[in-house]
Amino acid sequence: MRITYLHQYFNTPEMSGGTRSYEMARRLVSMGHEANIITSWREEDGRKGWFETDESGIRVHWLPVPYSNHMSYGDRIRAFSRFALGSARKAASIPSDVIFATSTPLTIALPGVYASRRRKVPMVFEVRDLWPELPIAMGALRNPVLRWGAQWLERYAYRNARSIVALSPGMQEGVERAGFPAERIAMIPNSCDLAHFRPDPSRGRAFREQHGIPQDSILVTYGGTFGRINGVDYLARVAHELLDDERFHFLLVGAGQERQKVEVLASEMRLLGRRLTLLPKVTKLEMAEVLAATDIATSLFIPLPEMEANSANKFFDGLAAGCSMAVNYGGWHQELLESSGAGIRLDRDPKLAARTLQEYAGDRERIAQAGERARVLAEERFSRDLLAQELEQVLVSAVKEPRS
Repeated sequence: MRITYLHQYFNTPEMSGGTRSYEMARRLVSMGHEANIITSWREEDGRKGWFETDESGIRVHWLPVPYSNHMSYGDRIRAFSRFALGSARKAASIPSDVIFATSTPLTIALPGVYASRRRKVPMVFEVRDLWPELPIAMGALRNPVLRWGAQWLERYAYRNARSIVALSPGMQEGVERAGFPAERIAMIPNSCDLAHFRPDPSRGRAFREQHGIPQDSILVTYGGTFGRINGVDYLARVAHELLDDERFHFLLVGAGQERQKVEVLASEMRLLGRRLTLLPKVTKLEMAEVLAATDIATSLFIPLPEMEANSANKFFDGLAAGCSMAVNYGGWHQELLESSGAGIRLDRDPKLAARTLQEYAGDRERIAQAGERARVLAEERFSRDLLAQELEQVLVSAVKEPRS
């Protein structure tokens, strides 16, 4: 099967950020399929036109379109549009049996549908976030015309898809609410790379020694984007509440438009060099060392009900690494942690969250057991190998189904 895989923000393990598309594509290649990734090159290094690389047997086509989390929403929309226009012709030029387009952004549907029609092959659409519900809830889409356009694009993507892959139960429900047939939706969440992320005490000790983190401390870590939606300053405020509790140390790793704000706040609270370590973004490969040193890994969002349907990579990486997990939101992640004993939910109020962590720290064995249960959950329900097989079946079924 020849798969043209459209993802504007594709990453390899040598880059920072999520690697779902890389991991799924390389597994599809190992199953005997051909995979062409159409993506963007976000670094401003003088490159102008398309170029290709081979990544673990995946043929990757890169179009230079600068992008960063520091960009305004207007600049981001322009980057989305530029990539959509540029990638449409490229995708249509590649012989394929199926087009697999993964959001975000939702504009990825435009080259997906165009290539699907030009090649006369089906498109499978993957929903990673509930657009436009999420940007509307955040206030990013205030203009009524832009809202109408985003809602039209959502319906256009679904209407032209043979099948849809949703990354969480909440996203699946959202697609159903939009009128897409339930029997054509597959729920395949973000998943766990069990070989790459695993409990490794020796690597964890080495990481702590390298960065001056006490070996006997309970290390609470956030690793990911410092975006407005993540609200990472929340964890700095929790750390401040625990400033006099020597059992805890906090580690924040990443980059984004809110990083400077968090750094200034941590400095004002006298956390840096005492109870909190702040590190720049790392590659996916290096994140394994971070999590090997971590006792409690966190996934954070600002109070926004629409985010409870998220399927954050950091949540599944933490499970695979055998970390006790902590979230500060409800939804299916909270339900998973409560039903499996793999972690806890923290209150939105930093004072109450700090109190919960202190109670948790009173039983170090409970934290260790939660980490063990997290790893079991990763192995039994979220193995990348198993979920890649489910994705293969969705794509194969789309190709085999007669055209309507």
